[in-house]
Amino acid sequence: MLRRERLRVAGSEQVGPYTLLRVERGGLEPGVPGQFFMLGAPGRLLPRPMSLCFAPRHELSFLIDPIGPGTRALCALERGDQLTVLGPLGNGFRLDVLRPVLVGGSIGIAPLPYLSEMLGHPRALLGFRSSWYAEAAALVPNADVVLDPVYVTELLPDDDSAVLACGPEQMLEAVRRIVPAAQLAWEAPMACGYGACYGCAVEIGGTWKRLCVEGPVLFGHGWGQTPAMAAPAMAAMDGRR
Repeated sequence: MLRRERLRVAGSEQVGPYTLLRVERGGLEPGVPGQFFMLGAPGRLLPRPMSLCFAPRHELSFLIDPIGPGTRALCALERGDQLTVLGPLGNGFRLDVLRPVLVGGSIGIAPLPYLSEMLGHPRALLGFRSSWYAEAAALVPNADVVLDPVYVTELLPDDDSAVLACGPEQMLEAVRRIVPAAQLAWEAPMACGYGACYGCAVEIGGTWKRLCVEGPVLFGHGWGQTPAMAAPAMAAMDGRR
């Protein structure tokens, strides 16, 4: 259920160049893996969209890359500080899949730890620009890791595995060409998180999508389809949360 709350920071830790920000859950639900939350740091006009990385009891955790003023403000928060959190938002991954394989690139691995937990820790394929960034691979069980200049798509299995991916646009386009039925979590700047501002409208496969309401997870072969708010995905989470 969508809610907006002012919550306290439970703690944070460095994971390579990233910050794992832990927030007291309050009355918020974690939602489906691949959905996102809008996090607003004190003194910042606009919130930032963040995928849920972990959902331990009483907490929500987010892996954040400090690449701009908004994300740096979130990474600078300390235990006891407050921030506004809205969510869960958007459409996440379908969980009713056989032989799942998770694929992530760079900060795109952010939703994969929670997704891995919900799917029973399947194989994961992760790509990073350097060993420093690859320290985040420790967050995802059963992960095979490659570094530039090797492409993570070179590890994709040649079978009927269900691919669930999140990462840079070029990586997702490559995954879509190789595995047309893959579930792909796309990234875009967002200002509101619920479709009002059109700030996250992007052209994917010749079709314009507002990623906050039609995504961020889309099927590779069907741009009009959004996977995981359907009943099967929610049912698959019963007993796993």
